[in-house]
Amino acid sequence: MASKKMISLSAAIAVVAVVAVYAVSGISNSNPALITYSADAYVQESNALLNAFHNSSGVHISPAVGGGSFAVARQIGQGAPSDIFISVSSGAYARSYLQSRYSGWAVAFAADQLVIAYSSATLQNSSARAVIADFRTAASTNSSSSYFNAFQNFTSGSTKIGIANPADDPAGLRGWFALEIAGYLYAGGNRSYFTGNVNQNNAYVPSTSAATLVAPLVAGDIQFLFIYKSAAISDGLHFLSLPPEINQGSSNLTSFYSGFTYALSTGNVSCSPIYLFITVLANNTNEKASMEFVQFVVSHTSLLGTFGMTPLSPAIVFSSVPLPSSVENLVKEGALSNEGAL
Repeated sequence: MASKKMISLSAAIAVVAVVAVYAVSGISNSNPALITYSADAYVQESNALLNAFHNSSGVHISPAVGGGSFAVARQIGQGAPSDIFISVSSGAYARSYLQSRYSGWAVAFAADQLVIAYSSATLQNSSARAVIADFRTAASTNSSSSYFNAFQNFTSGSTKIGIANPADDPAGLRGWFALEIAGYLYAGGNRSYFTGNVNQNNAYVPSTSAATLVAPLVAGDIQFLFIYKSAAISDGLHFLSLPPEINQGSSNLTSFYSGFTYALSTGNVSCSPIYLFITVLANNTNEKASMEFVQFVVSHTSLLGTFGMTPLSPAIVFSSVPLPSSVENLVKEGALSNEGAL
């Protein structure tokens, strides 16, 4: 009898513990926590928005889950529990990735740009210091020949460049676009000139995401890294700014960017301005809170200024389906500009 009482008591304690855990995390059947998946370069930004939303509304949230945008989109499509998806690639919102969670629309709410990041350890490498000096000279003169010399030295193999796998992380895709555009602009229209150099000279180190290459950069195992400006700021890295044609950060150059493409297994991807997008995933059991969060983000883009991002005002919605009523209302109110198909 004593053993049975002890077993019953243990079971009761276990139940109380489980209930306590769920209560602390804000998860319950009636009031689930908002689950957000984010491009790993923007986890800090996503959490800043989520925390501000929680403080404003009282809605329970979970910390954003990060990963390369394409890799995360595949996880969502394969059944990972999620309500919100924040990505820096419009391509990651395709049905081919999200499967039954495909919503068909996404809101671009902030702009970013690509930079070449480096660390204090980079400065201990004489070849890397020469590359940095070349880019600074090019920036000060805005000379095509100077930029050619800078990219030539950058891709010579004298240093190692971190470039994320473009099939997993759009930051890597953007890096290859940057090299292709540099070839077009500075190597007599030869788009493959610098990408060819990188491959032939074994000048780059790949990884599943730009975020996983930050530690090797800080340690000096690689000297440079293609990454977003906001991520470089968040990670406390030094960085080299690039011309607007190459940094993919100008909405005024949309037509120019679109002339460059990269072949992924899911199809060709065209270059475009770097925007941070958000959507509410389809078949969502937490739709009311999810839609409220999107509305909050659209009206609080100024929170991202501290991360070096440029808030879009109005934000831009891209859609291949009829918009949800709450998003359509934002368009009618002028908070969103409808720019057509996703």
